[in-house]
Amino acid sequence: MSWLQLTAVITAAAAVTFGLTPLVRDLAFKAGLVDQPDERKVHTKGIPRLGGVAIFAGMMAAVGLQVVGEATLGWKPALTSGNPQILGCIAAMVIIFVTGLIDDIRTLSPAQKLAGQTLAAAVVIASGLRIDFIGNPFGGRIIVLGLLSIPLTALYIVAFANVINLIDGLDGLAAGVTAIGAVTMLVLALQGNQFAAAAFAAALIGACVAFLRYNFHPATIFMGDSGSMLLGFTLAAISLLGVMKSVAAIALLVPLLILGVPIFDTASAIIRRVLHNRPIQEADRGHIHHRLLGRGFDQRQTVLIIYVWSAALGVGAYAMRWAATPVKVLTFAVLAGLSVFMAHWLGLFEVAHQQAEDLTSEDHPAAG
Repeated sequence: MSWLQLTAVITAAAAVTFGLTPLVRDLAFKAGLVDQPDERKVHTKGIPRLGGVAIFAGMMAAVGLQVVGEATLGWKPALTSGNPQILGCIAAMVIIFVTGLIDDIRTLSPAQKLAGQTLAAAVVIASGLRIDFIGNPFGGRIIVLGLLSIPLTALYIVAFANVINLIDGLDGLAAGVTAIGAVTMLVLALQGNQFAAAAFAAALIGACVAFLRYNFHPATIFMGDSGSMLLGFTLAAISLLGVMKSVAAIALLVPLLILGVPIFDTASAIIRRVLHNRPIQEADRGHIHHRLLGRGFDQRQTVLIIYVWSAALGVGAYAMRWAATPVKVLTFAVLAGLSVFMAHWLGLFEVAHQQAEDLTSEDHPAAG
């Protein structure tokens, strides 16, 4: 798969997303589909939230160009190889996007959103794309999962769709972190000759980078659930199609490292809420970006810090893929140490500020 071909795919996704986003923004304003500020959100005025429509359109345009290129221009086959897994991923992308779009327009319950995510995961699994094995990343035997591959793959896909959704709390954060992760997955897919994964990664990169033109602080449009769930799902599909097929025992660890920041943020939120007897699904202001803002960084600085952190994890994931075992151990130790330091410095396991006020008011109700 040539770099010229990849550049064409990236450019197609970027051009369509870039051109369509202002139109979607105006439509959302006219339809009243605006994300209003509240005590948990950072923005101070209403922002339209249908950016996922432009992202999806850009990605589909890039996929279409790839198919046309393979059929008429002699491009190396990636999406027209007849592999049912590719069609399964595309169909599931449509399902996850439609689920998010309905939520952006009408607001679905958590159970309804989970049902849509599970349906998308089921389509992928039915196409034959699964996590078939796991292993010791530092050497050792590979464990074939058998039937356990079905629930594990479903959990993996649904989790990826949600971690990007949960980190989408600052201008440009979700799109930037996704683009960084997609670049790492693109490189790994190319080195493993997994061209379908590379094509999807290229489409994702182009759409995310173009969307950042309107979504980086100060944002004039948000991607909404139709965008954030689509981004997370697509990263999961790329990792299943590419990274996990080209990596042996460390198949599961590499994509988890690539998306280490949103995964760590989600895990710390769950632990924090359990430790302080709060409902797991309860929203708070204890996420990584909230903590960095509380440390005095502005929105742009906070997002750039998380970008650098994500890029470092991407480099670490690449090292885990190719390095000798001693380097893998060292890389893992450094990345784990960085995460522990950040968790301590930011107080990620401490009760969020807003929650602390709520707990205090519950324990000491106002007189009268």
